[in-house]
Amino acid sequence: MAKKAAAPKKQKNIEETLWDSANKLRGTVEPSEYKHVVLSLIFLKFASDKFEERRGELIAEGKEKYLEFVEFYAMKNVFFLPPEARWSYISENAKQDDIAVKIDTALYTVEKNNKALKGALPDNYFSRLDLDVSKLATLIDTINNIDTLNDKSHDIIGRVYEYFLSNFALAEGKGKGEFYTPKSIVNLIAEMIEPYRGKIYDPCCGSGGMFVQSMKFVDNHQGNKKDISVYGQEGTSTTLKLAKMNLAIRGISGNLGDNAANTFSKDLHTDLKADFIMANPPFNQKDWRADNELTDDPRWSGYEVPPTSNANYAWILHMVSKLSQNGVAGFILANGALSGDGVEKAIRAKLIENRLVEAIVILPRDMFYTTDISVTLWILNKNKKAHTVEHGDVVRRYRDREDEVLFMDLRQVGEPFEKKFVQFSEAHIRDIARTYHTWQCVEEGYENIPEYCYSATIQEIKAKDYSLVPSKYIAFVNRDENIDFDEKMQTLQFEFADLLRAEEESKKELLNVFKELGYAIEL
Repeated sequence: MAKKAAAPKKQKNIEETLWDSANKLRGTVEPSEYKHVVLSLIFLKFASDKFEERRGELIAEGKEKYLEFVEFYAMKNVFFLPPEARWSYISENAKQDDIAVKIDTALYTVEKNNKALKGALPDNYFSRLDLDVSKLATLIDTINNIDTLNDKSHDIIGRVYEYFLSNFALAEGKGKGEFYTPKSIVNLIAEMIEPYRGKIYDPCCGSGGMFVQSMKFVDNHQGNKKDISVYGQEGTSTTLKLAKMNLAIRGISGNLGDNAANTFSKDLHTDLKADFIMANPPFNQKDWRADNELTDDPRWSGYEVPPTSNANYAWILHMVSKLSQNGVAGFILANGALSGDGVEKAIRAKLIENRLVEAIVILPRDMFYTTDISVTLWILNKNKKAHTVEHGDVVRRYRDREDEVLFMDLRQVGEPFEKKFVQFSEAHIRDIARTYHTWQCVEEGYENIPEYCYSATIQEIKAKDYSLVPSKYIAFVNRDENIDFDEKMQTLQFEFADLLRAEEESKKELLNVFKELGYAIEL
């Protein structure tokens, strides 16, 4: 009998293959560390491939004498790499005992020769980790198989980088992984606030995902990335390096500061007025300042000083202070910021009365890798008056909505992702953004939809004690409201009585059967 043919093995994509190689570092490197190992090597491979491509162009143009001139690479947004920093050198020496030193030297040399990479690459990182040489060699060999230049339109290296960031966030679990905001949430913010041109700012930029998706938004809508300027800040040194590499891989130049710094105690962009702010600040951050610190900070001007017990409203006021006269901010906060008394209520009421709050959007649970709670997307807008904005072939004729706030409830929206998580599909994002833009504009036909959206007036919000909890405004469909309970109970009683009568009839028929058979039985 012929053997059944074995099912063909599923071909692993490059991301999965790399992830398997990275996992081989387990046991020799802490999970929170090996993302820096992998992503630094991926960066070196990418930078080297771009360098070799540009070097080939110069040779083809007959400009061999300029091969060692940094300027001839920088003019094409390519990093200059001396011989000891090139991937071919790393790959050839992958099995040498001193490969960690060679990698550190390569990273140092690349950063030294390219000012745009200042502070972006790890410093003597590989030497300090004391990695198993054979496992490191295996990882280098796998990365060697990535053709980063094969399909420029699909951003292979960016895709790999993003895949690793999301998987590291998943692997590190709750309490860690703060460096990464799920992509579908970032996409939603970009599609809603539409950062076509101007200055984009993220005061807690993590690994730079907000900037990357902003640029993708511009590309997807046929905009010009040169119309966008990027500003950011990150408090953790290793995460700042991830962000700088993330931007460098995609050719995005940005001002993230020379060093990591706390946004509250050392604002790196004191004079910045941003046209767009996209952020995912730490949720419910405690003890963010001492009792006597930042009590007269200009960022709180016109508002109460945010309490030391929770930084949510400090982040909000920091972002408000950074907005230009037409600036829009989209950011994520824990749901607790929507209500509550005391100082937070006073600040919230002032934000509402100042006509800054434009939309409050409740997101589904299980969207974040670090927490399973439902969170809120806030949109603040410095200009809710009637005006017209043109972005290429897109024209927005905004109506005056100063006295309104849009509430949206997305808890029933989304699709499964990575088994236990939820994400928005592209269709979801389009529909949500369309609802928001329809509400904003003059000629559109917005309608309140039960259990989905509601446009509330400032007076309605004031009447509800300045609460921004969407369920206080969005209509709930009571699917039992048309039931006559007395009539229903009477019907159930009749049905139950019929069941009892039927049971009695069955007993009688059964007794008769036994009697005919000569048995005397009582049921």
